[in-house]
Amino acid sequence: MSDESPIALPADEPGFPGLSPEPAPAPAAGAAYRVLARKYRPAHFGDLIGQEPMVRTLTNAFAAGRIPQAWMLTGVRGVGKTTTARILARGLNYQTPDGNGAPTTDLTNFGVHCREIIEGRHIDVMEIDAASNNGVDNIRQINDSVRYAPVSARYKVYIIDEVHMMTGAAFNAFLKTLEEPPPHAKFIFATTEIRKVPVTVLSRCQRFDLRRVDAGVLVSHLGTICKAEGVDAEEEALSAVARAAEGSVRDSLSILDQAIAHAAGRITLEDVRSMLGLADRARVIDLFESVMKGDVAAALGELRAQYDAGADPVVVLTDLAEFTHLVTRLKLVPEAAKDNGLSQAERSRGGDFASRLSVRVLARAWQMLLRGMSEVKQADRPVMAAEMVLVRLAHAADLPTPDEAMRLLREGAGFAGNGNGNGGSAPRPPSGGGNTALAARPVLASANPMPTPAAVPRAAAGPQLTTLEDLVALASQHREITLKLALERDVRPVRFEPGRFEFALAEWGSRTLANDISRRLKEWTGQTWIVAVVNAEGGATLREQAAAAKDQRESDAAAHPAVKAVLQHFPGARIVDVRDPRAVAAESAAATTSDDDYLPDAEPLFDDSEPDFDGIDF
Repeated sequence: MSDESPIALPADEPGFPGLSPEPAPAPAAGAAYRVLARKYRPAHFGDLIGQEPMVRTLTNAFAAGRIPQAWMLTGVRGVGKTTTARILARGLNYQTPDGNGAPTTDLTNFGVHCREIIEGRHIDVMEIDAASNNGVDNIRQINDSVRYAPVSARYKVYIIDEVHMMTGAAFNAFLKTLEEPPPHAKFIFATTEIRKVPVTVLSRCQRFDLRRVDAGVLVSHLGTICKAEGVDAEEEALSAVARAAEGSVRDSLSILDQAIAHAAGRITLEDVRSMLGLADRARVIDLFESVMKGDVAAALGELRAQYDAGADPVVVLTDLAEFTHLVTRLKLVPEAAKDNGLSQAERSRGGDFASRLSVRVLARAWQMLLRGMSEVKQADRPVMAAEMVLVRLAHAADLPTPDEAMRLLREGAGFAGNGNGNGGSAPRPPSGGGNTALAARPVLASANPMPTPAAVPRAAAGPQLTTLEDLVALASQHREITLKLALERDVRPVRFEPGRFEFALAEWGSRTLANDISRRLKEWTGQTWIVAVVNAEGGATLREQAAAAKDQRESDAAAHPAVKAVLQHFPGARIVDVRDPRAVAAESAAATTSDDDYLPDAEPLFDDSEPDFDGIDF
């Protein structure tokens, strides 16, 4: 049972408790104060804001009599999941005082059970917190009680909040009852973590995703409540409250409640900013402009001024990232400027930045701000970390994006004079000023001097591969040791020509080798190769060829008269290796690079099955 007094309903507005056009009188001495989030809690579907798709679906379902046994309501905190569940329970059990009525979504007039359901004290509407009732024993109690008919209402309604907190065993114990409940039982689940709910439960429910409420809708809603409360508030202040709430109606009302107490009169933007530790929106835009110009001194000075005024460095960077996102939206979707949640400065100056900055520059700034915010949160001195983030942003403002640099390299622009006085030898502007990211493109003209086009060689053509040995050498060059060993050990070549490679796979080879070779050839040569495993005998592998060549060299050496004489005079001697002096010299010259081609513990290229003995090398 709730200890609250019943909600006083104005005669002309029975559906929205406490929201009357006249200013609310001051509470009597000793009366318990009810926060705005509870005082203005919706009582019927018409009061829900921002959830029109769900309301329409439910209205059509009730009108057609297609009422399921269970609903699953999901969404972020404060969007109305529990409130919607109570309204649903009210609609299921709607009954007029004369005993008539049927399930309906037209709930503007209170019925017999409506007030108790809305206040959460009806005997047939049970609200269960799954965070503290999440075990099998709790579900067993529900399974036992669901068999009994309701006491006074039409349906027994079980509202289970934060259902994702239930254990796996509890979910399993609930499945049968949820799939085939008695005709008089209905279930309504609410959760903020829909991914933690088993699919076996989701498949037995109708799911509704409650959306974040748009900032413009929230501002209008807050203005209506301020009028009902007799509170004067600036529209900019309400916009700041709506942005801070991030689409949550309950959060916005809680912040508004705090702002009313903080201001003790007219609520201004400065009051909300001071209360929440927010930076001045106009000053955030000034900071954004300084950073995009590459003016480090101005950016650091502005950050320090906001910090001295009480702004949190993390909040400043968050606002900066939010404005970067806004400018990107305005550039891609100009209609976004019509959003009621935007201030005039955001509309005008944001649109100006959107016309002057490229998407690539904005995306780069966004990524740097995201990384910077995590650094500032972890830093012992957040303001210093925030200053370093701004230094990086300002430094990057006069750098070209990678694709611009590649294009200018190909075109030879930005390195030598091009007739406009912006030659590549021009000095870089000082870090304290200049207009870089906001300047007209190309930006590379103001970057560090680079060699003239004559000193920049043209991109070399892709490697020419005509044999399997060429491919092995290319794999070794790119340090792909695993692929190199597979090419030498597992590949029996059938056909090798530019753009096409067919081979038979050794019985111990990997089935994905063809795909690996094709992918690497695409990366290394820039061309698409057809690599296929064919049902043919194929030639010997490179390892087998090397072993055969080694055997042949040893056989030829053993037939040499001088070698025969040595072997006869030294019983037990054997030929260890046969080397070409020219090859030995080449190996010595390349020793510093060849060692890097193999991992420290890599498998040796050729594995002799016989043990090595001391002998004479020829």
